Amino acid sequence: AMNGFSTEEDSHDGPPAPPFYGQSCCLIEDGERCGRSAGNASFSKRIQKSISQKKLKLDIDKSVRHLYICDFHKNFIQSVRNKRKRKTSDDGGESPDHDVEVPEVDLFQLQVNTLRRYKRHYKLQTRPGLNKAQLAETVSRHFRNIPVNEKETLTYFIYMVKSSKSRLDQKGDGGKPLD
Repeated sequence: AMNGFSTEEDSHDGPPAPPFYGQSCCLIEDGERCGRSAGNASFSKRIQKSISQKKLKLDIDKSVRHLYICDFHKNFIQSVRNKRKRKTSDDGGESPDHDVEVPEVDLFQLQVNTLRRYKRHYKLQTRPGLNKAQLAETVSRHFRNIPVNEKETLTYFIYMVKSSKSRLDQKGDGGKPLD
């Protein structure tokens, strides 16, 4: 399930037939059937759920036998799904006026060995024999949830650039580690 769009494994009843030439998008937007050509992204149950939570006027045309959607709707759904609420610093609660775009990192582009090294480094628990898509999905989920102290990270980054170092010097002048 790359980028939240389903692959063969998580479709409703066995692998769907690949989209054939000239097949159109299976979505109905605001009562109108989409006439664009379908790509290879499909409208999985998970996406349908997140779409209904966002109260978008998108639905699947029940008369069609496939779940493939056009690239326009794929990009539209991705942009809507990637919006996160930013916490306000004063009250720690959600602030609906601050929608912030979270860039989606496509870890599916990495090699399987790299994904495995990431999994090993962070000691992620997975069942054995995952394929690349499942591994990329697991790693992506973990990657998205790593807490980042932005101020500290930026401070270290600027320090590294200004001092032309490639790694943070862990020792102070007297040979003792800094805190």
